[in-house]
Amino acid sequence: MFTEAPPILTIGQLNELIRETLEDNFVQVRVRGEISNLSRPGSGHWYFTLKDEKGQIRSVMFRSANRQVPFQPEHGQQVICSGRISLYEARGDIQLICDSMEAEGYGGLQLAFEQLKKKLDGEGLFALEHKQTLPPHPQCIGVITSATGAAIHDILNILQRRAHGLRVVLRPVLVQGDLAAQQIVMALEELNQYGQCEAIIVGRGGGSLEDLQAFNNEEVARAIFASTAPVISAVGHETDYTIADFVADLRAPTPSAAAELVVKNRQELEQHLDQLDIRLNTAIDRQLSLKQQRLEAFRKRLRSPQARLQQQQQRCNELSHRLHQAIDHDLERCQHQLQQLAGRLHALSPLNTMKRGFSIVATEETPPALVRHASQLQVGQRVSLQFHQGSAEATIDTVYPVDPS
Repeated sequence: MFTEAPPILTIGQLNELIRETLEDNFVQVRVRGEISNLSRPGSGHWYFTLKDEKGQIRSVMFRSANRQVPFQPEHGQQVICSGRISLYEARGDIQLICDSMEAEGYGGLQLAFEQLKKKLDGEGLFALEHKQTLPPHPQCIGVITSATGAAIHDILNILQRRAHGLRVVLRPVLVQGDLAAQQIVMALEELNQYGQCEAIIVGRGGGSLEDLQAFNNEEVARAIFASTAPVISAVGHETDYTIADFVADLRAPTPSAAAELVVKNRQELEQHLDQLDIRLNTAIDRQLSLKQQRLEAFRKRLRSPQARLQQQQQRCNELSHRLHQAIDHDLERCQHQLQQLAGRLHALSPLNTMKRGFSIVATEETPPALVRHASQLQVGQRVSLQFHQGSAEATIDTVYPVDPS
């Protein structure tokens, strides 16, 4: 009995059949494993291996998917990935194409929080030297929160009770959800451009870590840091902190506490004014006393003008005597130096040398040249002779060469 031989396939055809089989039967899987060989090339895709004690599988998470992961995966981290099984036909490798990733054991949101906190702290966004102080008596306050939440009502109640006439500018935003962070960033930019708010409260009521994600967002943190007006973070969770709490100029445990921090109680203000009044009166009395003492001392000095005049005359005489002494000393020193220089100049003068019987011989050329060697002269040449007193002309009769020995 003859059986028909199977068709001959190319490698590409075989891999395509395997890929279709895998993708048809493994449309959606969830895999737990440890990350190794993690690579993040410039394309933005993540390439890694998921492994456990019994095996491993190559995995890829494309940029469009990994943008949604709230943390940065690390080597050795235990994760759960969801996706589909496929075949990379170019190498014949089976791979897991991940659509989502979550950290196991150490929550993904908490991990993202710790990573972002470490990053921003390293850039100096939490440094104390960047913190701005709140104005002591602001006239206009900006509030960024939900227009319907309890936070805005708590803030307005405190402000109305403690600071009548204070102007409040509410910029309503979503405080949770995918659009919340973007709206908070825009609100901070708008209130800073508005320029009237002397301080800004950013906050909401309490909630879970998932509810507070907008306040653990990097863009929100950088917008708070860039604010020219001081920012108070007022997220209603007294024990836990958000990234916004660390980067803000001041952290309040609740929205109500933020309102209490941004304005002073009227009674506190009156007490402060009373203290300033007391200090001002004390300073005025002290200044009056000092002026009276100085006036009395001046009057005493006026009572004896003759004594003061004699004292000044004596001082003038003393200074005049010291001045004359200094001038005489300088003149004597200069005369001595002049005499020394004149003596040295006289010793070096050619006239002084000629006085001892020497003369100067020069040719009658134009200009004349001094004769220093017999070799400069020729028989019959006319020369001039300069003596200490007078001069003469002569004709060279004989030239005696210099004996080289």
